[in-house]
Amino acid sequence: MISLPLQGNFEFRGGAKNDGFSSTTNIQPVIPVHLNQDWNLIVRTILPVIRRERYGAADAAGVGDITQSFFLTPSSPKNGVIWALGPVFLWPTASSEKLGSGKWGAGPTALLLVQEGAWTVGGLANHIWSYAGPDGRSDVSTTLLQPFLSYSFGQGFSVGLNTETNYDWVNRKWTVPINVSASQVFNVGKQAMSASIGLKYYAVRPDDAPRWGVRAVLTFLFPER
Repeated sequence: MISLPLQGNFEFRGGAKNDGFSSTTNIQPVIPVHLNQDWNLIVRTILPVIRRERYGAADAAGVGDITQSFFLTPSSPKNGVIWALGPVFLWPTASSEKLGSGKWGAGPTALLLVQEGAWTVGGLANHIWSYAGPDGRSDVSTTLLQPFLSYSFGQGFSVGLNTETNYDWVNRKWTVPINVSASQVFNVGKQAMSASIGLKYYAVRPDDAPRWGVRAVLTFLFPER
């Protein structure tokens, strides 16, 4: 199905004085493309809309860099195992130097997911290297590791745990936020939707990163007919 998550992240106690606040709304449509009887292409785009207060000399607000992934995956999963491989791209669309890298980037991405009864276990990973952009901006070389676990209680309600671990190879810094969430699938009229709320704690972080946050997600679901 096509899905359109609107993910709001509200993060606290960042910046040099630990009084910074940031909000990031990720608009991240996931669109499946049927290639043939055996294969699908899943296109996942993440467009961040960012606001930062008390980070550096001046506040900043606007659009960040787009990350776009293309996953090739079998159209018929076997034994509850889903896997996907493909490229990921970084597009320098940020409206301010403070909100993006200024670099064009690309690299590999992969997804592995196993469904066993009420449990879903899996992970997503990618690595992005910059290959073009202004010489005055820092190079990009980052690894994302996103293991996840969820349990469904039935009737559309589930709880989940994941981490979105990021390693910056240029600055040699880890960022490890841990997310705990609860979600519910429901309908508004004929529109299928999902809503979730959760807490985020930074187990490992650079000096100016937030300490904790709240995440709220509203997802519009469009099943194939």
